[in-house]
Amino acid sequence: MGLSNAGKAVGLNAIGGVGLFVSLHTADPGTTGASEAAGGSPAYARQGCVWGAASAGSMSLSAAELFDLPGSVTVSYFGVWSASSGGTFYGGGALSSPETSPAQWQYQLSNATISIT
Repeated sequence: MGLSNAGKAVGLNAIGGVGLFVSLHTADPGTTGASEAAGGSPAYARQGCVWGAASAGSMSLSAAELFDLPGSVTVSYFGVWSASSGGTFYGGGALSSPETSPAQWQYQLSNATISIT
């Protein structure tokens, strides 16, 4: 069954209603949320987020989120979760380009989009 854009919007808006935290990952998180970043001082933590309304089969973060990361960690994916730790993993996607820093740093996730095709 193919979904109309209206049908896709229902699914995406439902995920946006429960996927209230975003994470960063060092490799593809797959379907489990694997390879989540960790460590640093200040320590890495998932960030609370708000999603914009779904349109034409996709939805994006309403605002940028800032993450603390330890040096020498390369982030290449984001994830969507129900909680700040533990919780349910709903999915994720690749960042526009992987990024690494040799020292403690902050990464600004300014563009994360979830799509149903």
